[in-house]
Amino acid sequence: MNAKQTSASTVLKRVFLCMSLAFLVMAFIVPDRGQVFSGLYKILMAPDQLTQDYFLVGSVSAAFFNTGVVGLICWLMMQLPGYQANGTTAIGYQLTVGFSFFGINVLNIWPCFLGALVYAAVHKQKPSAAVNFAMFATALAPLVSDLALRYPGLTNHGFTPSSVALSILVGGIIGFLTAIGCAHSPNVHKGYSIYSAGLPMGMLGFLLRALLYNTLGGELPEISANLSEGFPLLCNAFCIVVFGACVVAGFVLNGNSFRGYGKLLQDTGHKVDFSAKYGPAMTVMNLGIYGLFIVLYYNLVGATWTGPTIGVVFCMLACGVSGSHPGNVWPIMVGYFLMSLVGQTSINAQAIVVGLCFANGLSPIAGQFGWIAGIVAGALHYSLVTSVPALHGGFCLYNGGFTACFIALIIVPILEKYLKTKDERIARKAARQHS
Repeated sequence: MNAKQTSASTVLKRVFLCMSLAFLVMAFIVPDRGQVFSGLYKILMAPDQLTQDYFLVGSVSAAFFNTGVVGLICWLMMQLPGYQANGTTAIGYQLTVGFSFFGINVLNIWPCFLGALVYAAVHKQKPSAAVNFAMFATALAPLVSDLALRYPGLTNHGFTPSSVALSILVGGIIGFLTAIGCAHSPNVHKGYSIYSAGLPMGMLGFLLRALLYNTLGGELPEISANLSEGFPLLCNAFCIVVFGACVVAGFVLNGNSFRGYGKLLQDTGHKVDFSAKYGPAMTVMNLGIYGLFIVLYYNLVGATWTGPTIGVVFCMLACGVSGSHPGNVWPIMVGYFLMSLVGQTSINAQAIVVGLCFANGLSPIAGQFGWIAGIVAGALHYSLVTSVPALHGGFCLYNGGFTACFIALIIVPILEKYLKTKDERIARKAARQHS
């Protein structure tokens, strides 16, 4: 496969297919592989409010199987006529499969998908136009499960005709409105939060939580974490193999060379699609190197390798096509670490491990305004991320992305007032040289 002869869209689709198949293969080689289907049943029958570890709720094999099937469903949607995979596709796919370890399952995605398809039909668009929005709509998949299994009380009553109808109706509304909100969001934060969908999905979750659990009197379940003891060897081995394969694939696509990757590492990450700007070889290479970088960080801080931990590794990888790389993410990580030294929550606590995943969406701030600004952004995200779930009741999986948009809204106007962006500094330097 020659990178010059193969489109970025085709390469990305192949990468997503290979990742989905890797999850499925893993499901049948882990020690508890005999619990694949019994564990999957438990996952489907359990409410998914943050944070439910599918390693514990079902089984390790069931969690990987669920993730692989969801990934294949997303990949199949990408085969719709006219669909071109790009950086936005990568965000949607990686977030969806990442959260399939703790919130998204093969049942609760369908009402969200249906709503996105209805939106496309109403606006006389091709079904392929709904693919990205369908994946983003799954941010509120836990609410779909809660309405189907538990609402309006706290007891899991299982699926009933009325509860299923309610979950389909609300999930459909979520999918329909996602397209509208996602189109508007980048204008709000000026492209400084790569997890742009976090803002509309968080606000929609806030609205539905207030309507369903306050106005209409539903009982809101307590937000709590249900976590396994973790499987560090298994998770590390899987990630190293998958990300190592990406590095090798990118190296081969690039003519058996790392040439050009240094230039990508200098990119600000602001409003960029690496697949379009640097080509498929550099993009796949960055996914691999960035993925290994994330795994190294989580091992250094002593993260417990639960389902949510490996899930957020793949969620964090979502930005690897749209602006994030080790060069502009390390300041965010440092900000988290420094704040943990004075904060009350440990750097390896599950909530903070998940929070950092979405703080990396602020990497364009570090890229444009410098590493100090990136450290400040990371520190502020650490401070806010555990307070936001109360707004949406723990039903929005994009909680950290929602928080990242808040941070961008707060500090970007200040940074623009007092600092020059990297692009502006380069332009000013060039003007001086020509004067």
